[in-house]
Amino acid sequence: MRTQSKTLLLAMAAAACLGLAPAAILGASAAQAAPPSAKDFSRYAALSDVVVSPDGQHIAGLISTDGEERLLAIWETAHPDRQPFVIGSRHMRLMSVEFVKNDRLAIVVQQTLTVGSMKGHLQKIYITDLKGQDWKPALPEERAASDYAELEKQTGNPAILSRLPGDPQHILVMDTSTDGEGDIYRANIYTGTAERVERGSEKFGDLQADAKGEIRAKIQLDYEDGKAVYIQWIKNPKGQWEPHFRSYFKDRNLFGVAGFSDDPNIVYVAGRQPGADKAGIYVYDITAKKIVEPAFEHKLFDAGGIVADSSDRLLGFRYNGARNNIYWVDPQLEAMDKGVRAALGVKTTPLAWTDPGTGQKAKINVPDGADLSVVSWSDDHSSIIVLKSGPKEPGDYYLFTKDGKLSLLGKERPWLKPEVLGDTRLVQYTARDGLVVPGFLTTPPASAGAGPYPTIILPHGGPWSRDSLDWDPGGWTQYFASRGYAVLQPQFRGSEGWGRKLWTAGDNEWGQKMQDDKDDGAKWLIDQKIADPKRIAMFGYSYGGYSALAASIRPNGIYQCAVSGAGGSLADMKRVTGDSRTMREYQRPFVDGLDAIQHAGEAKIPIFLYHGERDTNVDIKDSRRFIAGLKAANKPYKWLEIKDMGHPYLTMTPAMMETQLVEIEKFFQNECKPGGL
Repeated sequence: MRTQSKTLLLAMAAAACLGLAPAAILGASAAQAAPPSAKDFSRYAALSDVVVSPDGQHIAGLISTDGEERLLAIWETAHPDRQPFVIGSRHMRLMSVEFVKNDRLAIVVQQTLTVGSMKGHLQKIYITDLKGQDWKPALPEERAASDYAELEKQTGNPAILSRLPGDPQHILVMDTSTDGEGDIYRANIYTGTAERVERGSEKFGDLQADAKGEIRAKIQLDYEDGKAVYIQWIKNPKGQWEPHFRSYFKDRNLFGVAGFSDDPNIVYVAGRQPGADKAGIYVYDITAKKIVEPAFEHKLFDAGGIVADSSDRLLGFRYNGARNNIYWVDPQLEAMDKGVRAALGVKTTPLAWTDPGTGQKAKINVPDGADLSVVSWSDDHSSIIVLKSGPKEPGDYYLFTKDGKLSLLGKERPWLKPEVLGDTRLVQYTARDGLVVPGFLTTPPASAGAGPYPTIILPHGGPWSRDSLDWDPGGWTQYFASRGYAVLQPQFRGSEGWGRKLWTAGDNEWGQKMQDDKDDGAKWLIDQKIADPKRIAMFGYSYGGYSALAASIRPNGIYQCAVSGAGGSLADMKRVTGDSRTMREYQRPFVDGLDAIQHAGEAKIPIFLYHGERDTNVDIKDSRRFIAGLKAANKPYKWLEIKDMGHPYLTMTPAMMETQLVEIEKFFQNECKPGGL
């Protein structure tokens, strides 16, 4: 590690984080030509991961002055306009930052790791002071007996369970490495020593600690009559462990602890009540072993969890609306949220909504452009970091202080101008079998004129995942919208976070009804005069990449071409879910349908496949097998292997993200169809 101070870098960093014009940072013209370049979307944000210390005296965040390297910046909360102290890393990429004590930060770093033929990415957590002079791993490290053993050992990153707010020197850390077996340690962040306080085991996992650092909840994985069962154990007020909820994996309704309260006999549990489509949060009496009452239920959306302070005092509830929302129960934070929204002009607009699970019709309020998120606060709430962001606004960080002052700390991407980006809205359409399917539709900026537009159907990964009405971190959505494309992100059956019916409707429907939902979205756009029926493509990554492979062989004639990023095979997904004891019953029974790779020779449209060389989630051999089938049938394709790229975003450098955008656009323009898409 190295420290950068008293150099031009400090001034540049301060300028970037105060949201000054790009010319002050990049030496470029402040007038941004439309559309923005691929580099504008892919370079590291000028400011990200902003957090405030427990005592509210300091602010930390990741900054980038050149778009290619992240640095750690520290400000005094009382003087956020002054130059920050900046810390960099020679060999490892800085990924995230959080305060664990007032004067200590936990930094997640990453680098590539190669041992023989095994390639991957190594992540570690280091603890450092506010000057970057003292670096220690979160847990003491011991070198493994061999390089291969070392690679296996390091695949699990230590997890910080609690910063132990009442303990001035220690934090609680779980060893998740291969040979760590989930052991819990009380780690001294000043001396670098650690003592084990609880031994992990294969029998128990998902250990949870309360605000005092006491392990009070854990999950047992067991079998009953050959069926995998999920058992929630809770420590009662007398300090005794007892089993509480028993949930079968095949039912996919795992009731468990969502958080603790300041009453040792009360915890909050999350799950779906019998027959319910939406998950809720409930008050649970440990001694009586019963649910007392609902703590939070939303008729239209799944509850996502609780928000609590450092003493386990309840502050609010999360739920999965158009984006990840918080319903505040703390009056101070509720008032702050309301006041900051008014000050920043954050508004909502009513939308007619049909619940995919129940068919209930209602009016919901969705963000009108940007929305507000509370991302960090001091223990006494005297300093609060809020983020204003939306589908066409990457994010502005503000500091709210107890005197009611609201100060702009900086912008994530000040060089991107909203007027050259597309407008995104939450939509719904009806699939051919009557299922209501949500989606996020981004249309080009006004300068593109009226539709119909060339259109991209962009399914998310997972598939047990979902999109949100927020900034797309991959840059894919707005990059193409700014170039005149309409982009639909269908929340097809199998998507999680919209209720049980939509989620389970995707069971064993890979490449079948799940694919119909995407095609029906394209047809809906044609009917709405938004999509040009002769200029539609599918592009997706991970499961979305699989969807693009499936789109290329289905005989529907909707798409002119397809782009598959890290698209896997159905056989590989079955293998991966079958390798895990729990996933064999939790997900494996619901993975079936069309294995596109087996039918590659039936491709009916040009297809572009790309894959990361270090992808440990989806084997690059899957893409190569599809190409082999295309070659054998003499079908057109484009192939790109991206050196050193893994599977998730966090393994992708700005250059890798830029390459994806540029090469996909080239394919659309030159190889999708005569005259381009």
